[in-house]
Amino acid sequence: MTPVELSRTVLRAVRRAVDDGELDVGVPAAVKVTPPGPGGCGDYATSLALQLAGPAGQPPLRVAEILRTRLLHSDGIGDVVVTGPGFLNISLQGEGSQAALVREILEAGERYGHVERPTGQLVQLHAPHEVRAVVVMDALARVLRSQGALVRTSCASRPEPEWAQVLGAHTDVHGTLEAPVSRDAHGTPDTPTPLHLTLRPVPATPNPTPLGRDAARWALLHPAAHDRPRITADHLVQRESNPLFRVRYAHARTRALSRNAADLGFHAEPGPLETPAPGTPARDTSARDTPARDIAVRPSAVQHPPTPLLTTLAAHPRTLQAVAAHHAPDRLARHLVTVADAALPFLLTVLPRGAEKPSAAHRARLALAEAVGAVLAGGLSLLGIDAPEHL
Repeated sequence: MTPVELSRTVLRAVRRAVDDGELDVGVPAAVKVTPPGPGGCGDYATSLALQLAGPAGQPPLRVAEILRTRLLHSDGIGDVVVTGPGFLNISLQGEGSQAALVREILEAGERYGHVERPTGQLVQLHAPHEVRAVVVMDALARVLRSQGALVRTSCASRPEPEWAQVLGAHTDVHGTLEAPVSRDAHGTPDTPTPLHLTLRPVPATPNPTPLGRDAARWALLHPAAHDRPRITADHLVQRESNPLFRVRYAHARTRALSRNAADLGFHAEPGPLETPAPGTPARDTSARDTPARDIAVRPSAVQHPPTPLLTTLAAHPRTLQAVAAHHAPDRLARHLVTVADAALPFLLTVLPRGAEKPSAAHRARLALAEAVGAVLAGGLSLLGIDAPEHL
């Protein structure tokens, strides 16, 4: 069960409680489920009972117990625990939730987390004539479009030719912000109601273009807008200390694993993940494509099932929504680092070890690795950064 499916399951529980007369509330349009916070447990948690308690005229714990009873009879739910003043902590059943998440990502590919159709929201982004502002605007426009918004960009004056060529910093119009949004690649809504937003991140000094497109964009996008970006050659170093390298390295490893698996005669197939025998070194034949010496990962750090990795992958759609809502592409950059750091230990366990033959567990681990690659490639694309298959 994916987070979206779980949200729908919780909504159905509310509707059943309303239909049975146990709750007298309006059914919300959506339910937010997140990883449990401090003191929580299980796979996901929601504060819905606290939100409904006031309108229902009942204590939050009573509302939580009503919903808990119905959720326990829902397919895919293993257990529900009420903690604190009324938080619902939900545990999913077995390995099915892992396989469902991986399958959802593989079906969507790099568009995992994108909305299916335009929302009709109209956004006009404007930037001063400054390289970081223009690059942040470009990345934000990409994310907003992934979330169904119709976006037009403008700049106080035409960007320097070097910006446009090296950084891909293009805009729709140049000059003032007076003209309303009138078009987008997806069409024109009947009643334009644009959101006008001027982006003013802390300017970058010195000129970042000597770093090249990928490193320069990362240097400008990874820090929060109120932080001054570091424009140094550290962004070009292919070592563990460079977050951009870790993200692209993890993506390249997923692609190498797919090639190596094909050489060994097996392919990806979502399913249960198997715990490898303790103390057995992983056979990492992807090293011939990607130099493993550049990232130090201890096999002892691998967790099975890889809960932190699955949690970060499941959070990807929510991250894109938060980036669009808060106009902060730096959140996406940091999220990709989190995904890569959680994935690197797991990737050591994907291929068979020694004389071991490929099994269903290897196919399932390969599917999870390919899901990681799709999320990293899709996220980098939204930042305007290349995701190479070889490093």
